[in-house]
Amino acid sequence: DDDIAKLTSKIDQDSSKSAQLKEEVRVLGLELGSITKEQAEMDKIRMETHEDYTVAKKDLELGLTGVRKALHLLRDYYGGGAAALLQDDKFGAFMQQPAAPEHHSKASGAGSSIIGILEVC
Repeated sequence: DDDIAKLTSKIDQDSSKSAQLKEEVRVLGLELGSITKEQAEMDKIRMETHEDYTVAKKDLELGLTGVRKALHLLRDYYGGGAAALLQDDKFGAFMQQPAAPEHHSKASGAGSSIIGILEVC
């Protein structure tokens, strides 16, 4: 009788532990399902964010290219870039440019402030 009681007690303990482990597996399965759903949602959000980034990056690069070109032109104009506009003798003989008007002068103060604003951007 003593052996049967011990074995019955052992079976009851193991059954209890088995039920407890089955409950833990069920709970962990639910948590895993929840994590999988959240991961899928995060992947979707990441994909959308990446698409927005690539579109914005292209737009920003175009804007930066425009600002760089504007800075280059303004520096050439206000920064004494007239030497870059000189043509060789062959072209000069072909194209006769009228003399520059005497009343025109570069506004260096305005050019410096415009260039400064663009450099900050």
